[in-house]
Parts: sequence; structure tokens; C-alpha cells
Amino acid sequence: MRLLEQMRIRPRPEIYYFNTRREFRPQILAAKLEELIRQEFLRGKEGVIFLCIGTDRSTGDSLGPLIGHKLKERQDPGRNARKRGGPLVYGTLERPIHAMNLEQYRNFVMDQFPRRVVVAVDASVGNLEHVGYVTLGKGSLKPGLGVSKDLCEVGDIFITGIVGSYTSFDPVMLQSVRLSIVMRMADCICDSICLVENFWDFPSVV
Repeated sequence: MRLLEQMRIRPRPEIYYFNTRREFRPQILAAKLEELIRQEFLRGKEGVIFLCIGTDRSTGDSLGPLIGHKLKERQDPGRNARKRGGPLVYGTLERPIHAMNLEQYRNFVMDQFPRRVVVAVDASVGNLEHVGYVTLGKGSLKPGLGVSKDLCEVGDIFITGIVGSYTSFDPVMLQSVRLSIVMRMADCICDSICLVENFWDFPSVV
């Protein structure tokens, strides 16, 4: 029962909530992520791209680049992932994907890697009681909605970390998010991604 308590299924289909503030188990998120990716493989997709969205100029919006940075640190430089079909990661602290270049990256990925499963990773806002939760779902992600930005949709699968509430829709709110919350969720998401079977043996980060 304890494992089931962590994964809360909401009325909207195929969206899962994971509480990083209490007894988080990365293998649970990893198992569900792998299941969603394999479903895409059955539809003819091959390979995976993690598109980590956000900016290091705002604490709350730095979740994506932090995850990209942490994945890069865990790569094995002795392996050539590009030749072995391992996952690609775009969006790091050094080279973030944000509102100004998101469409450019999306078009590049669609053009260069049309058959890869795109997992979009981003910060989000939600109910106050859900701050600190990670969501995982099937379908595209539309960044910027929580702060009233109209950006393009990206991804076949999404992972978000709820860093604040949507009561104000104020971009300044993201700058006041506690860094400890963002770092904890980044660690939880990164740990989960790295547990996905057959993916992190051959990582590649761009």
C-alpha cells in the first residue's frame, strides 16, 4: 500500500502525481516513465530525447536546466551514445531552453530526430498543497501557462515539478521559490530517469 500511496492518479487520464516531500521512491516514477516510453516504441518511435526547459535566471524556473545539468554530470564519457542510440539531453544550465529559443529547439528536434520519443521536462504551478509534487503524463507540454505565456507545445511525454501555486499567475512568483524545493525535485527526477532500463548505459548530452 505504501508504494501505491505515492502515485496518485487524477481524473484526467494518464497523469500521475508523485510526492517528493514524503518517502519518494524513484523506481516507481522510473517504472511508469519506462512504460510510457515503451508505448511510444510500439507506435514506431526509436530512441529518446529529454528536452529540459527553463532558465537559470529564475529559481522556480530553473528545474529543467538543473535536471539537464545533473544528467550531464552522470554521463559516461567513455561511451559513444550517439552511435549506440542512447538518449539525448537538450537544455542545461550552460545551454538552457527557454521562451526565446524553445520553438527553435522544437523545430530542430522534429527535423533531425523525427522518430525519437521526446520527453519534455519543465517546472509548473498548481494547487498550493501540491507544491513539491512531480507529475508524469502522456502527451505534449505547453510551457508558460502558469505565468500567462503563450509558448509552443512540445513532447510526447511530459515530466513537471510543481514549484508554486497558480493563484497569482505572476512571473515574479517564480523568483521567490525556495531553492531547496527545486533541488529536491531535480534530484528525484534525475534519479528516476537514470533508473529507466537500458537508457543510461549509453547517455549523450548536447
